[in-house]
Amino acid sequence: MVKKMLYKLKESLKKSPIIKKGDYDYFVHPVTDGIPSVDRDLLLEIAQVIKEKFNLDVDKILCAEAMGIHLATALTLETGIPFVVVRKREYALPGEVAVHQTTGYSKGELYINGIDEGDRILFIDDVVSTGGTMKGILNALKNMNVEIVEVIAVIEKGQGKKVVEDSTGCHVKSLIKADVVNGQIVVQEGDYE
Repeated sequence: MVKKMLYKLKESLKKSPIIKKGDYDYFVHPVTDGIPSVDRDLLLEIAQVIKEKFNLDVDKILCAEAMGIHLATALTLETGIPFVVVRKREYALPGEVAVHQTTGYSKGELYINGIDEGDRILFIDDVVSTGGTMKGILNALKNMNVEIVEVIAVIEKGQGKKVVEDSTGCHVKSLIKADVVNGQIVVQEGDYE
């Protein structure tokens, strides 16, 4: 069932256009960019695989703005587990935690609100490529004394997963591995089992 369910994700990745951001090969895809339009069935297959294959004994789903929001929304609708968004905007609420992120093509601050000490968290993001965003958020969560139950990247690209695991001690699971090789997107199974 899972192999069949990932068909839409695999096929849509293979058709994604590739653009350059400096020396970085970047593929444009509905899950990672919202371009072209995000298909309901694609989000549903992702949420169903996560529901079937991951530990959902959590208090909250956490995602990063902006491209984790649609994934967390689909997962919340499928599971009933509430989600919280790590935002790019500071709110200065009590307990807010600032996170510095550096990716292959940007730098900036993110802000965590709505997570309490002892919360059991599933963190989901669209892609782990350089590891910068995920690494910053996971290290901040560890300092907040929450339990990180699952870390999910829908798409794994490059060495970002290893960077995150080496610097945080958290295991990152992916649904799909996708890399640009000789101007083409090569898609493989992730390691969600």
